[in-house]
Amino acid sequence: MFHYLKFFLFHGIGLLSALFLTLGGDWMTYGFLAIFCGYVLLDAVLGDDISVPDYARPEILTWQLWLALPLLAFILFTFLWQVSGLWQTAAVDPLGYGALIQQLSGYDMLAARDSNSGWNLFWGVILTGLMIGMVGTITGHELTHRTWDPISMWVGRWLLAFSFDSNFAIEHVYGHHRYVSTTEDPATAPRGRNVYAHIVISTLRGNLSAWRIEQARLQKKRQRLFSLHNVAIRGYLMSATILLASYWVAGWAGVLFFSAAGVWGKALLEIVNYMEHYGMVRNPETPVQPRHSWNTNKRFSSWSMFNLTRHSHHHAQGEVPYHELQPYRDAPMMINGYLTTIAIALVPPLWHKLMTPKVLDWDARYASAEERRMATAANQKSGLKSLQAIRYDEDAHTA
Repeated sequence: MFHYLKFFLFHGIGLLSALFLTLGGDWMTYGFLAIFCGYVLLDAVLGDDISVPDYARPEILTWQLWLALPLLAFILFTFLWQVSGLWQTAAVDPLGYGALIQQLSGYDMLAARDSNSGWNLFWGVILTGLMIGMVGTITGHELTHRTWDPISMWVGRWLLAFSFDSNFAIEHVYGHHRYVSTTEDPATAPRGRNVYAHIVISTLRGNLSAWRIEQARLQKKRQRLFSLHNVAIRGYLMSATILLASYWVAGWAGVLFFSAAGVWGKALLEIVNYMEHYGMVRNPETPVQPRHSWNTNKRFSSWSMFNLTRHSHHHAQGEVPYHELQPYRDAPMMINGYLTTIAIALVPPLWHKLMTPKVLDWDARYASAEERRMATAANQKSGLKSLQAIRYDEDAHTA
């Protein structure tokens, strides 16, 4: 039973975020800090999870993925409620949520909302965007790999629409998994690139790639590119629907603040892409191996992110559901758990200081002879003196 329940940590964190957003004010700031610091601390002290249990009822593990859609909609609503009073002359209470909470608990949400500062709302955006990235993107990623299951695909694409990124379901499954760790892959960051450049470059290249993939699919089926047969266009309409719902709840303030949270959620995806394959090289004609992804087995990240952490196995066999992924203890390892590594990636000098030795270790321990030759070229293009000094001659390297 425990091995089923551990994955409900995900839902608990989502509901906790909704509680902080419901309380408003400084609670939105405290909520983000509590969740972020909790991840960093628990990943540090709880160690690794290398268990691979047998699940007699795997359908439960699919249903809990589907629950992410109503959960994320509720989280977004609680934040939109907090901004619904902005730019309005009369007091508003969308869906009577404030009155309901006051009736049940005695907490005056209308008064709390009136006391919100710009600083509070900023952290509300950060917390909501974090949940769009975790509850939306992580679950959407898992579900849109299940191309044989129309319900999972539908739920997954709606979850991705919260970050304006339903195209991820196209490019990630049919592009990224084919070209990972090569120069053809928009999501793989070359050596020396900083995370802020990667967010922009990967977003632009990823969307262009999705359109090329979808165009090729529609040509084979003899269907028009600019039509509802186009999955990318349908994804844009999904995001537009959420924008309209945001306007209905909180007017133009809702559109603005949801957009900010959604863009932050999308940026988080690209930060995760950055740290999952940074600096790795591969000939696109060779098979994808576990060594072509950075892995981590940190217990709390694994349990609360549906084993996204076991990324090496995921890329070796993308169709394997999350509860069957192996820990691959001999795979190349990230700096730490996911939120810790995200925080480090946001400080480029610290990132390069910590990752350059890992990249060089990857060259020495995991790369093939061909990949070491490719790594030499990548080092020269990196712009980092610590890498440019390294050239590989067969199986040895000289500085």
